[in-house]
Amino acid sequence: MSMFCFQCQEASKNEGCTVVGVCGKKDTTANLQDLLIYVLKGISVYGNKAKEIGIYDEETSLFIAKGLFSTITNVNFNDDKFIEMIKEALSYRDSLKNKFMDAYKAKYGEEFSEELPEMATWYSDDIDEFYKKGEEVGVLATKDEDIRSLRELLTYGLKGIAAYVEHAYVLGEKSDEVFSFLQEGLAATTDDSLSAEELIGVILKTGEVAVKAMAMLDKANTSTYGHPEPTQVNIGVKKRPGILVSGHDLKDLEELLEQSKDKGVDIYTHGEMLPANTYPFFKKYDHFVGNYGNSWWEQTREFESFNGPILMTTNCLVPPKDSYKDRVYTTGVVGFPGVKHIEDRKPGQQKDFSAIIEHALKCEPPTEIETGTITSGFARNAVLSVADKVVDAVNSGAIKKFVVMAGCEGRHKTRDYYKQLAQELPQDAVILTAGCAKYRYNKLDLGDIGGIPRILDAGQCNDSYSLVVIAQALMEATGVKDINELPISYDIAWYEQKAVAVLLALLHLGVKGIRLGPTLPAFLSPNVVKVLVENFDIKPIGTVAEDLKAIMGEEVVVE
Repeated sequence: MSMFCFQCQEASKNEGCTVVGVCGKKDTTANLQDLLIYVLKGISVYGNKAKEIGIYDEETSLFIAKGLFSTITNVNFNDDKFIEMIKEALSYRDSLKNKFMDAYKAKYGEEFSEELPEMATWYSDDIDEFYKKGEEVGVLATKDEDIRSLRELLTYGLKGIAAYVEHAYVLGEKSDEVFSFLQEGLAATTDDSLSAEELIGVILKTGEVAVKAMAMLDKANTSTYGHPEPTQVNIGVKKRPGILVSGHDLKDLEELLEQSKDKGVDIYTHGEMLPANTYPFFKKYDHFVGNYGNSWWEQTREFESFNGPILMTTNCLVPPKDSYKDRVYTTGVVGFPGVKHIEDRKPGQQKDFSAIIEHALKCEPPTEIETGTITSGFARNAVLSVADKVVDAVNSGAIKKFVVMAGCEGRHKTRDYYKQLAQELPQDAVILTAGCAKYRYNKLDLGDIGGIPRILDAGQCNDSYSLVVIAQALMEATGVKDINELPISYDIAWYEQKAVAVLLALLHLGVKGIRLGPTLPAFLSPNVVKVLVENFDIKPIGTVAEDLKAIMGEEVVVE
């Protein structure tokens, strides 16, 4: 065993990757990521204590968020970048330590003498030692299986929150409360005195903070780009060279569109960037022409046929094939060895996308792989604008059930379950979705109910807050006091750590009976699963026939 990672749904044998990640991550990269998390925990030990005496450092908090984000599945595969970040983390930790020590002495008149965990004191500037230490401080360093499970559940929830925080921050929205909780949560994973019950309390608080982080990102996106509008998004191609934008970062898309207008290139979205086509702000760009392809895991085929350069703005990168690797550009927290990287924007300036624009002009136009349109843009504002119509449909029985089929896509053949479930749902059921899970069924013609489409796509996984607001609005409109009394069933697909944050948010909101698939997380121990089942009735997905019966509350015949 040269590594151990079980943070994503595709962990080998649903146990853990031990030699190389199913995602393509090398063992050295996995171990450096473990060491980065270890040092971020050390920073957080000081940050959490510093907060108690009135010290808060926003720059350090932002670094922690970016560090967590960089270790999410399919974000960064570059050892050199993680070595750089570990060095930075040690510097941030020692700077915060000195501020805290000085303030503590000034406040109490004596030196701070409490014994701290090793991650708050360990130091090396030897790269070989980084690799060695990384092998020692990973997931399995926590010997108790249940405590390990809870600590990892907490850590992965924090990674998801960190992604939301970073996206909101570049658009000018921030929250000291959310930033501080990243440190509080990480520090909790270092505290051997915390019982399993106490860790569960921190995990539920993580869900509460996840809701706040999603609300903050929703505000950042809608105040900057307007509220998404129901839109027929083109999935064909034009005749000019193109640039394909994947990931989630709307700020990167904005700057690329601005710099590429009138340059003779078209801009297409891929994967989770599809919902960008529904924001009013982006519709003013004539060369923003639609979506190309499907979800992240199909990129090795679709990037090949696109012919032009691809910009990866956040997670969802699959190790690129040599045949198109020279056309891949990364930016932000994304990285891969040998791939061109567009540097972060300097204060008051945009990122420089001139290289990728020039590259596009030398390429052939995209090869068409499909034609037509798909519908997106049913975020909270669009749905609430027809709330009366929706409530009337519920009261009349025209809509019997909403099924939340949000979350992530993935390679597992078992994910065909979600397509089949969508096809077999009765005509009085409406699907609420957000995230790339929708690519299993968003091109199906499922019709509508009195003008209300039977697939309401709220956007990215980052836009899951819309589904929360819609549920809360239904509660208010129908007079229901308990969210579980609504005609809503939750059938969630997960892959990576932002989905974990969404799951914890749902648990905080009191949602019970969630079906989770295609497999239960490998990082959940049997005892932790038992707690989730007993307290929240979480369950694995079953067969389509079984789950349809449970969702609709009646016998449903599956052809």
